[in-house]
Amino acid sequence: MASTNSVGEAVARIAYLSSNVVLSVQPALGLDSEFSKPLHAIASKRTAGVVAEEPEILSIRHNTDPLLSAFQPLRSGKLVSVTTTSSILLQSIPHLYKLAQYPVVIHVALHPYGQADYSEITSIRQCGFTFLQSETLQEGQDIALSAHALAIQSGKGVIHFFDPANSERDDPIPVVNQGLVRGILNLDAARAYQANSVHEESLYVDEGRQATIEDISIFPPDARQGEAPTTKQNTPDATSSAANGDSSSVGSSGRESITESRSALSSATSVTSAAARPVSSEDIYNYASDIWRRIGEAMGRTYYPFEYSGPDNAEFALFIFGSTGIFVEEILAADSKDEFAKCGIITARLYRPWLGRSLALTLPKSVRRIAILEQIRKKTTKWGPVLLDILTSLRTGPSPSGTPMIVGHQLEYIEPATARQALRGIFQNLRLPSPIQNLEVGSRRQPVDRIDEYSLKQPRVEKAYMKILEQLFGERLHIANRLDAANAGISATIATTPEFGFGSLLARIDHRKHFLSEVREAAASQEFVTSTPQSWLSKWALTADDPKKSNDLAKEVIARLSTDGSTLASKLLSSKSLFFNESQWLIGSDAWSYDLGNSGVHHVLASGANVNMLIIDSQPWSKRVAAEAIRRKKDIGLYAMNFGNAYVASVAVYSSYTQVLEAMIEADQFNGPSVIVAYLPYNKEDDSPLTVLQETKKAVDLGYWPLYRWNPNSEDKSEPNFTLDSERIKKELEEFLRRENHLTQLMSRHPEFSANLSGSYGTEVRALQKRRAKDAYDKMLEGLYGAPMTILFASDNGNAESLAKRLGNRGKARGLKSKVIAMDDFPLEDLPGEENVVLITSTAGQGEFPQNGRAFWEGVRTGTELDLSSIRYTVLALGDSHYWPRKEDRIYYNKPGKDLDARIAFLGGKRLTDIGLGDDQDPDSYQTGYNEWEPRLWQALDVDKVEGLPEEPPPITNEDIKIQSNFLRGTITEGLEDTTTGAIPASDQQLTKFHGTYMQDDRDLRDERKAQGLEPAYAFMIRCRLNGGVATPSQWLQMDQISSSYGNDTMKMTTRQTFQFHGVIKSKLKPAMRAINKALMTTIAACGDVNRNVMCSVLPTKSAYHRDVYQISARISDHLLPNTTAYHEIWLKDASSNEKHQKVAGDALVDHEPLYGPTYLPRKFKITIAIPPNNDTDVYAHDVGLIAIKGPDGRLEGFNVLAGGGMGVTHNNKKTYPRTGSMLGYAPGDQIHLVCEKIMLVQRDNGDRQNRKHARLKYTIDDMGLDVFRSKVEDLLEWRFQEPKPFHFNSNIDTFGWQKDEIGYNHHTFFIENGRVEDTPSFPMRTGLREIAKVHKGEFRLTGNQHLCLSNVHDDDLDDIKAMMKKYKLDNIQFSGLRLSSSACVAFPTCGLAMAESERYLPQLITKLEDCLEENGLRHDSIVMRMTGCPNGCARPWLAEVAFVGKAYGAYNMYLGGGYHGQRLNKLYRSSIQEEEILEIMKPLLGRYAKQRRQDEHFGDWVIRAGYVKPTTEGKTFHDDVAEDESDGES
Repeated sequence: MASTNSVGEAVARIAYLSSNVVLSVQPALGLDSEFSKPLHAIASKRTAGVVAEEPEILSIRHNTDPLLSAFQPLRSGKLVSVTTTSSILLQSIPHLYKLAQYPVVIHVALHPYGQADYSEITSIRQCGFTFLQSETLQEGQDIALSAHALAIQSGKGVIHFFDPANSERDDPIPVVNQGLVRGILNLDAARAYQANSVHEESLYVDEGRQATIEDISIFPPDARQGEAPTTKQNTPDATSSAANGDSSSVGSSGRESITESRSALSSATSVTSAAARPVSSEDIYNYASDIWRRIGEAMGRTYYPFEYSGPDNAEFALFIFGSTGIFVEEILAADSKDEFAKCGIITARLYRPWLGRSLALTLPKSVRRIAILEQIRKKTTKWGPVLLDILTSLRTGPSPSGTPMIVGHQLEYIEPATARQALRGIFQNLRLPSPIQNLEVGSRRQPVDRIDEYSLKQPRVEKAYMKILEQLFGERLHIANRLDAANAGISATIATTPEFGFGSLLARIDHRKHFLSEVREAAASQEFVTSTPQSWLSKWALTADDPKKSNDLAKEVIARLSTDGSTLASKLLSSKSLFFNESQWLIGSDAWSYDLGNSGVHHVLASGANVNMLIIDSQPWSKRVAAEAIRRKKDIGLYAMNFGNAYVASVAVYSSYTQVLEAMIEADQFNGPSVIVAYLPYNKEDDSPLTVLQETKKAVDLGYWPLYRWNPNSEDKSEPNFTLDSERIKKELEEFLRRENHLTQLMSRHPEFSANLSGSYGTEVRALQKRRAKDAYDKMLEGLYGAPMTILFASDNGNAESLAKRLGNRGKARGLKSKVIAMDDFPLEDLPGEENVVLITSTAGQGEFPQNGRAFWEGVRTGTELDLSSIRYTVLALGDSHYWPRKEDRIYYNKPGKDLDARIAFLGGKRLTDIGLGDDQDPDSYQTGYNEWEPRLWQALDVDKVEGLPEEPPPITNEDIKIQSNFLRGTITEGLEDTTTGAIPASDQQLTKFHGTYMQDDRDLRDERKAQGLEPAYAFMIRCRLNGGVATPSQWLQMDQISSSYGNDTMKMTTRQTFQFHGVIKSKLKPAMRAINKALMTTIAACGDVNRNVMCSVLPTKSAYHRDVYQISARISDHLLPNTTAYHEIWLKDASSNEKHQKVAGDALVDHEPLYGPTYLPRKFKITIAIPPNNDTDVYAHDVGLIAIKGPDGRLEGFNVLAGGGMGVTHNNKKTYPRTGSMLGYAPGDQIHLVCEKIMLVQRDNGDRQNRKHARLKYTIDDMGLDVFRSKVEDLLEWRFQEPKPFHFNSNIDTFGWQKDEIGYNHHTFFIENGRVEDTPSFPMRTGLREIAKVHKGEFRLTGNQHLCLSNVHDDDLDDIKAMMKKYKLDNIQFSGLRLSSSACVAFPTCGLAMAESERYLPQLITKLEDCLEENGLRHDSIVMRMTGCPNGCARPWLAEVAFVGKAYGAYNMYLGGGYHGQRLNKLYRSSIQEEEILEIMKPLLGRYAKQRRQDEHFGDWVIRAGYVKPTTEGKTFHDDVAEDESDGES
């Protein structure tokens, strides 16, 4: 039998079993309370409850008014329990009076731990709750169950309180089983409550709700569950009680209980009244007695409102309202000589309602004196509350003349070793003729909480905003309520409140006014040693109210005073911080947004004082409580705007860093109160930045958190007061204002509709869309004849959708009424009415449904009332049998389709034909399985023999799109002008790639936007064409400005040495393109089936040589540039200009592509140049790789030419593979642009234009053979390649830090992790580079590893540049060798091909490996590690020594053995592994490498020598001899 040794665990389990909702109040979301860990452990096992199938656990921070969360579920008919410590009770008093009339149970662990303060309980004793107390582990479990049974039976709230330290040494107890819990709880009463909802709208006005009962009848003493309780107490037999060692005595001591000899409070009656009346104290007593009777019968343990243990003839007794454990142990161990040996102990099991008569009847008549021990730390009256209760009970009893003497004692902290001494003191006092009242017993030491969860700490993630404040204001920054401030005698809890902080600031402002007066007097004084301080003080006093001027002078004034040495100077210096005009701030959390914390905010706003407030809201969008209008926090932003005198901003650092800076600067400059509401959503305080980023993006994009600034003074400057900074929601703002809490009060709405308005936006509207779509289909098909066929598809990458549409067309050709709808767009309630249903689904993630089929599947999976016996159906599933190489994972192959087929059959559906399985590994991919399945479907529908079927038009291919595009024009112009969508047509998406831009959508937001009925968050990526990666400072500044004005405030430096911008929405696409061209750059041919950006080694040490090679790269690039004028017409030409197009034959534009022709190349074409010994451009990885050869004079002579490199692969498709370039030979430098041209022309004419996965040059060369290919190129050149010249590479990574070239110029290579140029609170990188660009006179060189070289810095400018680098932390290159050698592609959230994270995840993975590197002495060793989100290879992972290639979200293929110089491909080592497995593999691998490597042996070479993988000798053997075979999949 399971057991527990923790009262928190025992109580948590009872709460879980007995509730619909458990509110787990915790010190922080990442820190556990006594209850939270066991609660979540039970919930994680999906254990069924007794009153709910699967209770909901809600974690709530203790400082966010947690009891507010109980109202909504209680009013919706849910049984709620709360697990908390006593710290929240006093601040929750306004809620307790209302909650007392609901069947809520609050389990309270009294704190501080080990020194429990019972004054938290006595302070709220009159709030209307029933109070139950437990003392031991066993009692904790039983009384917790009693509390829930009592709440359900009475309809009133119950508080169960206990001191967790009192039972910490108790022996483990068996946990109560669910059957016993069912026997104790009145499940009929629970169901009756759950079936009714209470319609109350106001939280803050008592609407008179009261728990009532109807006096229907009184049942005999043996009444069972579900019957009204007896009003007569049933007392067990004394003998059995004494014999039962489990009888509930104080401390489970087994001392004799004499409670059973007392009489019941009242007699049974037989007359009832049907009228409802409030539940009374006697009702509570009767309910509790009946519950405890049933517990006694079931478990053999008995409980009573007051418990007495001790001899029947005791003269002295202790009434303990506090921790009893140490006293019980001493009394049990006492011998007959001890004066307390024969005393009795009384405790209150039922503390409220206080049943005085029951207490009087519980005491033995022999008791003459009672010592009251009250463990109450916060004493506010002379006489303790329990003492007054007992005096009232015994003095007004049936025989006052025999009332015992009552002696009060204050119970302080008692060490176990001094418990006997304390007892002696108590009894010595008790025996005195005139005992001392309120005698303190024990030490009055300050409570120290032994579990520090409730000590206030700033969550780690919130430090982002603090860093920004510190960076902006430096010495001027003063935070009045900071946690680490010294506030004598003030607790951190009080010191961090807005009220305290505001008072502190007012005092500081007043102090500065007095200080200013002192300075003015000092300026006229003659007490200084010299006259210098006087003049400086006068200057400062005149500018004291001007922040900039006074702060500039402050340092000078302080310096002059420091050298004066006079007494007056020393006095002024004692307050030298007041010379600075401070930027004064209060920092708060979203706890200030609730009523109990809002009053301080109100005081600041109402005062008009020049105080800034930063309030950090951490509630994630995905955790919103949309339907809980009354639970909602106040919108402080709107609240402040309504005052009219405050600057207000709503910001989110993970959405717009720039806007945060602007808002804080504006707030500081505003003369009056300023409120910045800052978003930082997290589920736990240690959430990763990636999680916070994703949550922020959802909230901002969907309108939950708008970014805005409100400056009431702007109208004085004829500027708008309100500025909306969240671009994407401008059109949706009105709808947002109506339905969201933030800014909602600007619109009037009926509160009773609030839940529907909020909740229905993503459900009812979506359902209406489904209905309209289906009705439109039905109307369209009314006139058709033949059997109906409904085709429902779920598709992520478009394959399933394409098949569904093709099948629909084929069905129509056969006379069927075909309709094709996405699964999630089909109303599920209509499914039983369909006749023939075809379901086509692909497989996503780990055997999951695609996004547009998940809701449909969930409805089918959980629809127990769904009757599909009238439909005929079939399923086609698409998947990849080799995607899951491990046996335990093969269940995921085509899992969605298989599950759907089985579930519909279970619901009664009849199969038209067996499920079809399309497998990417079949000869024709999924078409093989489809072609077997489709004829069976037509046969089942009896349309297989239809004649005269029309020929289907061939599918439109990329080649068709190119040839029909009129030299890359297509309908791009029309698509850009369409304002109804953020997207452009599919064909234009292919064409815009040639113009340097891809359409993407933010994948972090896909699910939420779909749930809201919105289209994806479409935006465009723009890639520049930057020859050799060289840019001027002016161009850098212009690129930086473009990223702010048109993009997402970041720049990406790519692995192809150019700039990339993300997040450019359609309306800004054309202006962005123009801005790039204005910077004398272009985007034409940065993407698409053309020659792309030509790369060139950075080579900072040889500037003249680099210039030679760079000029060749520019010549090649210009020579191979497309000739079409479409780029100029679409992006650059002004529509109002009078430019004329050359036209013939109507509107056909005449263009000529002498190199490319109208269909351009079969696939993309990439050229790179490497300068030995540095292979920093991965020369082997490209279609053409040029290895520069230096002549005897140290200048460029010519190139060794490689051809056929390429990185793109498709997972598990062995027909695709990466390849390193093959040597063609040597060519002179002045001919190299022609060599590149002829190689490209051979590829143009011989590349595969039918299969784009086989269209790259690498496959052309392997199909033709290298010699044949070389000869074709030579035929076009009309000369032969020479033998290759000798060369040597020693690495393919960058050299960081300062280097000097042969001319004397300085070059510095910055480490820019994964090429992302952005500002963060801890690293203002982008700002620093911008400031450097403003003064730099040389050039910027982007590297092929996504880093940046600041080139051609003159010695005269070196010190200034170094100072700026230090200021902005750009001089730091002290990173691990692994990090410096790493690279990652963009992947999520913008890349549409990504299967897993890459850029956002690789830094985190490296961080988790760096301790291992340090331990093994590898911190400074370079190991090339690369990561990509898919197998297309943008970060060239196949050449890395260790690579991780995304296969599903969170899962990667691991490759080992690439060449350190970039000369050898790696090999698959493990497939589909997640982080835990990655770390388990990498750490031992690194340890072994550190011990076993040879001198100068690189990691990639060692893993081959050590036998982990075999070397890959050429691309065609890439899939051979892998360490983990992927080919053994289900077929």
